Amino acid sequence: MANPNRDETALLRQRLNFVLPFLTSRVPTDEAVEGSPVSMHLDELNLLLVEPSSAQQMILEGYLKELGVLGVRKVASVEQALIQARAYTPHVVLSAMHLKDGKGSDLMLALREDEDLQDTAFLLISSETRTQELEPVRQGGAIAIIKKPCTQGDLMQALSDTTDYLSDNSIELDTQDIEDLRVLVVDDSRTSRRFIKNVLTTLGIEHMTEAVDGAEGAERMQESFFDLVVTDYNMPRMDGYQFLEHIRSESNQPTIPVLMVTSEKSGARIAGVERAGVSAIVDKPFELEKVRQILMNILE
Repeated sequence: MANPNRDETALLRQRLNFVLPFLTSRVPTDEAVEGSPVSMHLDELNLLLVEPSSAQQMILEGYLKELGVLGVRKVASVEQALIQARAYTPHVVLSAMHLKDGKGSDLMLALREDEDLQDTAFLLISSETRTQELEPVRQGGAIAIIKKPCTQGDLMQALSDTTDYLSDNSIELDTQDIEDLRVLVVDDSRTSRRFIKNVLTTLGIEHMTEAVDGAEGAERMQESFFDLVVTDYNMPRMDGYQFLEHIRSESNQPTIPVLMVTSEKSGARIAGVERAGVSAIVDKPFELEKVRQILMNILE
């Protein structure tokens, strides 16, 4: 009988081998043509592994080598990770939550505050389940949170999502005049807004306006017309639910598609948003391909 996990891993491996030739390096070379993707293979991917356990380092490095990721550097602390990241600018940081001198969330925040590293793809691997511990990682735009102990298939899926994020329009929306769409991005986290905008850019969207909460989002909608609203749920002044109610009952664009990107776990709150007329809801962190499919459905 065929092993379904092995079959799934094989399919993901094929997907990575297809996507990675289009992966864009963030360190341009003299030969690179401005505006064009730099071809990169899986064995050219630079990954920084941040894990205090030497045993876990060996396991994860073994998985990565079997998947073809050969450019792996290993450190055990936040301080060491930042030194290495600033020295050679990795494409991906794969970090445990609990490190020798802090947490993976501390490392992620430091990366997001560094102008040269703020767009680095970040993967968290952890057995942590507490919302208060994971929320900063979700809000900071992590590509994936991998449950520990992880399998090679789990790591493969996370790398696949990462290459989608890093690729140059590799899964662009199949919508006419996508570059003309006007999108309002509403989130009280600056890093979350930046991450969402990067994802939308990868999908081919060019015109985006930001707002820090629902109240400012309502002001922006009075000033301009948009084709899509992407909003968080938990925000000060006016949260996502109140903002959605305002859009549907008080704004001059009551039928605009609204995508809620949120880490909110309350079933009652989510049900309230659905009743208020949200077009779609996606969890943080999210798969870029899933977002593409959702946007295709709500923009039809």
